[in-house]
Amino acid sequence: MNASVERVRDALAELIKAALLSDDGLSRACRDAGRAKLRALADDPPEPESLRMDGAWTLAIRKAETPELAPQEGRVNLTLPRACPFTLDELLAPGLDMDQAVARIRTSASTG
Repeated sequence: MNASVERVRDALAELIKAALLSDDGLSRACRDAGRAKLRALADDPPEPESLRMDGAWTLAIRKAETPELAPQEGRVNLTLPRACPFTLDELLAPGLDMDQAVARIRTSASTG
């Protein structure tokens, strides 16, 4: 896996965790971590042709859905989409609202 994919995966994983976690404090910590990772990405953006967003998204889901977090994941019963709900440009936009980004993940998921 190349460094660009890893960096995008790590940022997306924080957003996914924020959407999954029912504890507001833990969710806020994930939003803060995601914000920092996205800021770092924006400061040194990856070349768009160096990554596939859907691939980074799939890897982010795997990273976020850990057994350790499962007991704390109570917001919704998420079945996350296969396609990334964000473009690279959206993630790197200076005005990205973290609460709206997390809400987009929740609404893009099937809540069974």
